[in-house]
Amino acid sequence: MTAESFRALHHGPVPLVLPNAWDPVSARVIAEAGYPAIATSSGAVARVLGYDDGQLTPPAEMFQAVARIARAVDVPVTADMEAGYGLKPEEFVERLLETGAVGCNLEDSLDDRLVEIEGQADYLFEVRAAAGADLVINARIDNFIAGGTVQDAIARGRAYRHAGADCVYPIAAPLEVLRTLADEIGGPINAHAKPNGPTPSDLTALGATRISYGTSLHNFTTDVLRQLLPKPA
Repeated sequence: MTAESFRALHHGPVPLVLPNAWDPVSARVIAEAGYPAIATSSGAVARVLGYDDGQLTPPAEMFQAVARIARAVDVPVTADMEAGYGLKPEEFVERLLETGAVGCNLEDSLDDRLVEIEGQADYLFEVRAAAGADLVINARIDNFIAGGTVQDAIARGRAYRHAGADCVYPIAAPLEVLRTLADEIGGPINAHAKPNGPTPSDLTALGATRISYGTSLHNFTTDVLRQLLPKPA
């Protein structure tokens, strides 16, 4: 599936649900379950590689991990690439396309602090210019995990859409403001589901058109492993 086909899934007729994989095994399980596409989780991938979330993974290792996931499945893969690892837009796009991914998630905070709207919009514009139509860009808005307001989230979403983002992702947005964000920003909106809720149905009812799980599936699976392990003698 091309980026154009993946982009079209953001516009219905049904919501696009993207479970987040962290390695080829989890990616194959998701594909075998019938999902039309797969997202990676930067936090989960980082931990599998021995690092932690927050751009602590060397870029080469993250690109290699994404490539292994993309090679393992026949459905399109969109990669969570944190804040771009400090790479220039042209290099970032070139290296990401080499992995076989058709989309990316790019966030607007560094070291738990929001970057300026204008600077992030400029970066997204340059990524779009370098990628053309070959990448579906999901612009994450970290407003609600970094102390911003609803109005700031709306301003960021509008600016990122204007810069060429295909979808915006106000991560951790309270459910009571999700409908307002969807109405005021316009275009596809990504919301965050978890195994214990909110569910994709809950989020769809509030205006989300793309739904992903972030690190929550990896965290849940890790917790199950802890419970399964017998106590050492």
